[in-house]
Order: sequence, then C-alpha cells, then structure tokens
Amino acid sequence: MGCAAMLLAIDIGNTNITLGVFDEARIVATWRLSTDRSKMPDEYSIMLTQLLHLRDMTARHIHAVALCSVVPPLTPTFVELCRQYFGVEPLVVAAGTRTGVRILYDNPRDVGADRIVDAAAALKLYGGPVIVVDIGTATVFDAVTASGDYLGGAIAPGMAIAADALFSSTSQLRRVELVSPDTPIGRNTIHAIQSGVVLGYADLVRGMVARFDRELGGGAKVVATGGLARIIEAEAGVFDDVNPDLTLTGLRLIHDMATSS
Repeated sequence: MGCAAMLLAIDIGNTNITLGVFDEARIVATWRLSTDRSKMPDEYSIMLTQLLHLRDMTARHIHAVALCSVVPPLTPTFVELCRQYFGVEPLVVAAGTRTGVRILYDNPRDVGADRIVDAAAALKLYGGPVIVVDIGTATVFDAVTASGDYLGGAIAPGMAIAADALFSSTSQLRRVELVSPDTPIGRNTIHAIQSGVVLGYADLVRGMVARFDRELGGGAKVVATGGLARIIEAEAGVFDDVNPDLTLTGLRLIHDMATSS
C-alpha cells in the first residue's frame, strides 16, 4: 500500500475503543480495543502501531485524526498520542463543533459526543427524520428531524449490563451467551435468561422506535449501530439498516466539514 493521505477516526466508548482508517470516503480498516483508562499514550501507540502494521500501514499514512470520546480521562491521552506519533492535531468533536445537526437538547453539553456524531452520520446517509438506535454498553435512542434538528432521545441499560446484573445480584443465575432463544418461553434457566434479555430488549427497541416515530410525525428511517445490534436485528424487525461503522463514518463527515469550511 502506498503512503496515501488517510484519516484515522477514533470513537472512545465506555467498553470499547473503535478505530477506523479512511482512504477518502472508503473505510479500509477497522479495529476494536478494550477501553482501559489506565493506559498511557505510549501503550496505546504500541497497540495502534501493531494494528496498522498488520494492514501494511504505518503512522506516515495517517495525515488527519478525528475523535469523539465519552471517557474524559482518555481524551487527552489520545490527543497526546496523535500529536506525538502522527504529528497531527486531532479534531475532537465537542459542543460547538460543526456537525450538520442543530442540537435542541436543554443543555447541548450534556449530549454524548458519540450521539451527535451518530445523528450527523444518519442524517447525511439516510435523510431525516431518522431514529438512531445504538445497542452497546447502553441502549441509546436518538431522534433527528427532517430539517436536521437533534431533538434528544432515551437511554436504557444495555443488554450486557442487564445480564451481568442478574449474574452478580443473584445466587443461582449464571452468565449466558447473548443469543436469541428458539422460543420465548424458556424451559431451562439459560434459555429463560436469553429470552428475558434478548427478546425483552427487542421488544423494548420496537416499542421505543414506535413512540419516537409517532413523535417525529411518522415515516422515520431507523438505523441501528453498536456492538450488539446484530443480536436483536431479526427479533426487533424495525431497522432499515444496521451500520456498524456509523460513528466512524460520522467522524469522517464532520472532519470533511471542518476542513472544507
């Protein structure tokens, strides 16, 4: 691979750090790392250098970085990494960053940067009105109008959090794989937990999407993202698309807006 000018997008989440490299509009590599607040810039740079090497890339390929973070202690860690190892000043999405959506939250600073990035990407890729369902550490719903107004959303505990709470708060229940059971009426404990968590969350998603759609006036596109979206895609039956790279794509689009203005 030649030394093309590429963008590195970084989404720092509570459970995972998702990274993607873009060659113009085309994503050429993605990785997921466990979020570790104790790691130093040097440690993350070693991991990232190794990942780039596996895809025949080096730090010289990275000419720009855009990042969003919901883990404040790690934001300066990655800013320092970008400066030292890539020689670039990263675009950090925050309140006031031009995103293409108007935030109508009571306090715009309260909205997680990843939610705004997702909203911006969904509006650009699918048009509005659009509902974004991010199924990860938390299950998060966001609503964007046809005119590009970010109205707000809803936040529920994620499926993994719910399953872990059952395991840690009871004496006889166990950790189970989060997969859809054959029937909603579980005939053993494992299937009963899978039914309650997976099918229960599918109904949660279906119900919340219906409520959001009514409030938006009907006809909203529904886009899912997040590490657990595929698990309930078929059971929920309401997604127009499942886009695992929605946040990374949003970071690229926001970076493009910043550099074109």
